[in-house]
Amino acid sequence: MPDIVIAFFALGLFAGLLKSDLKVPQPVYQTLSILLMLILGLKGGLALHGKFDVAMLSTLIPIAALGVLLPLLCYPILRKLVGLPMDDAVSIAAHYGSVSAGTFAVVLTLVEKAGMPLTPETTLYLVVLELPAIVIMLYLHRKLSGQGNKGGILREALTSRGVLLLGGGVLIGYLYGPIGLGPLAPVLLNGFKTILALFLLEMGICTAKVCSPLPLQYWRLMVFAALMPFALAWVGIATALALSLPVGSALVLASLTASASYIAAPAAIQAAIPNANIGLAMLAALGITFPVNVLMGLPLYQQWVQIFYS
Repeated sequence: MPDIVIAFFALGLFAGLLKSDLKVPQPVYQTLSILLMLILGLKGGLALHGKFDVAMLSTLIPIAALGVLLPLLCYPILRKLVGLPMDDAVSIAAHYGSVSAGTFAVVLTLVEKAGMPLTPETTLYLVVLELPAIVIMLYLHRKLSGQGNKGGILREALTSRGVLLLGGGVLIGYLYGPIGLGPLAPVLLNGFKTILALFLLEMGICTAKVCSPLPLQYWRLMVFAALMPFALAWVGIATALALSLPVGSALVLASLTASASYIAAPAAIQAAIPNANIGLAMLAALGITFPVNVLMGLPLYQQWVQIFYS
């Protein structure tokens, strides 16, 4: 049986496809997304508390470089093979270079449940992968269109809600440790799976809305969104093997490189590239790639990773 949180995603998807009136109120969803990113940051900070070593940068810097490489790999495919205009190709490449907090939360739960070994800095992968893709693709867009400046792009990315919550959570968790966070642990840390389940319920409902009806005129984009995660997962696996990461960290990295952002990237792209069709990005990232990863991809990536660690 898949993890219980996956059942909540399936329930939301089923309800949405049936046109049910089930919905998570928007203020509640916003609260859940804030709590989810904050808790993920806190968990990362706690993992580093008393364990941070400058040597960790030898792992984190190459992983951050993936955030630059992945969108640059996706852009020519989206431009030439999928046939998207420049604005939309840049937008969707940024989404696929950035990563999914929801997918990260699910795979982290799976890894912890299976007792797979993780390095302390594994929970920082989400932080270091989310920012570079957005920055590099916004910079590419400004360069191709002859607009803007690098300083404005960097400020937009660094001050986004996701980056602030994740980075701030890491810092708070690292500084305060388990004793300092003790009063908050029963609600935040111990309630993580409940928050994730409710978040995935809404993600299932949103997925059904985005995909119903399917815009068949964008069939090439839908094929890209369905198949690209499996190719990108191998980039994560190859990087994990090159860095000699333990099996749990390798699975987390593979799942992140296979994912696409639908929280941080849409907000940044919508503000910076008003001509980009964010609906297309959400169709690909949330409507297709997210359910492909959660329902099928993660168990498959686990099998692939374990081939090299058996």
